[in-house]
Amino acid sequence: MKIKYILIIITCLLTFNNAKAQYNIQCEDTCSHIHGLDMSHYQGDVWWETVAQNSNHKLNYVYLKASEGGSRIDQRYLDNIEAAQRYGMNVGSYHFYRPAQPQAEQLRNFRMQCRPQDQDLIPMVDIETTGGLSREDLRDSLQKFLVLMTQEYGVRPLVYTYTNFYDRYLSGALDGYKLFIAQYTTREPVLQDGRDIFAWQYTGKGRINGVNGYVDKSRLMGKHSMRELRYRRRR
Repeated sequence: MKIKYILIIITCLLTFNNAKAQYNIQCEDTCSHIHGLDMSHYQGDVWWETVAQNSNHKLNYVYLKASEGGSRIDQRYLDNIEAAQRYGMNVGSYHFYRPAQPQAEQLRNFRMQCRPQDQDLIPMVDIETTGGLSREDLRDSLQKFLVLMTQEYGVRPLVYTYTNFYDRYLSGALDGYKLFIAQYTTREPVLQDGRDIFAWQYTGKGRINGVNGYVDKSRLMGKHSMRELRYRRRR
């Protein structure tokens, strides 16, 4: 009897821990936040109709990788954006920024893939590496690129990065830009300079029907809304 009682307790604890882990990864199943994905060629073939129709997931937006540096493009981008929009998803595009490469070349690369008239959401710049630059040179390089992006698309882009990278290199340098922060922990991110966080990417190991393997999942923070992400298309 005592052994049976112990087994019951162990089973309950395992069930609780599993449920907790599932919440951390599949938060949109159990909460009311505004959720989204970001995708690239790493996800391989995506069944967008299944992703869009999956009623168990409250997905309001998806960001797709379009380009990287001055010449690299995401081979899945054009197919992904066409299919995602065909099935009614709100789609934005992002560029992986390489700080040591010329800003004009990187903007040209992004612009060749990411036509303003095709976008539902404001563009996003992904900064995760220094490119070997000093802190000040990195900040200067990124600022110049963000200005070019703003001039090209008529709106300030989102800036995506990790909590630690922001605190170490970018703290106090991005006033006026909405921040999209990645932090894969159970606690909400807090930045050293106290900046407001627009969106939080809370896992890189999310799951969703229509995708084989992991996906990055995020949610809007505080009282931020989809209205702030909408892009007024320019032709």
